[in-house]
Amino acid sequence: MTEELDLVFDEFKSCSQKTLSHLEVELTKVRAGKATPAMLNGVMVEYYGSMTPLQQVANVSTSDARTIIVQPWEKPLLNDIAKGIMNANLGLNPQSNGEQLIISVPPLTEERRRDLVKRAKSECENAKVGIRTHRKDAMDMVKDLKTDGLALHTLTAAQPYETKTPFKPFF
Repeated sequence: MTEELDLVFDEFKSCSQKTLSHLEVELTKVRAGKATPAMLNGVMVEYYGSMTPLQQVANVSTSDARTIIVQPWEKPLLNDIAKGIMNANLGLNPQSNGEQLIISVPPLTEERRRDLVKRAKSECENAKVGIRTHRKDAMDMVKDLKTDGLALHTLTAAQPYETKTPFKPFF
């Protein structure tokens, strides 16, 4: 294949891989009943007037399968961290003991389970649409190369990529 065609496919692969990586990040935020520090990855805390990720102002760990411990590096941030967790709409209720926040992760209710399934399906659908868009853009670039005079046998080699991606997606 020619260099132009290789560049188009490499760009398609990298864009699609970014989409899949984003999907992985979003799916790790969906909790499945077990407490993990990754559940708090999207939490932002007001820190000296600016919004800062929780991991930059506190240590997050788990003590057991249902409890998350948040140990702030500065004790005055305890209330701001609790507010940030409440505002993140994760269905978690942090409780302070004066030095750290203890978050008991409740068992999943049927309603919450349905919400999480809807969220996961929505994220997967967004990723599928993104990959379709990347594939369409790549095929449009290939068609532009055809009008620019790329050899017919080279374009014939690109035909398998019109119907499938050059890697195996996991969803």
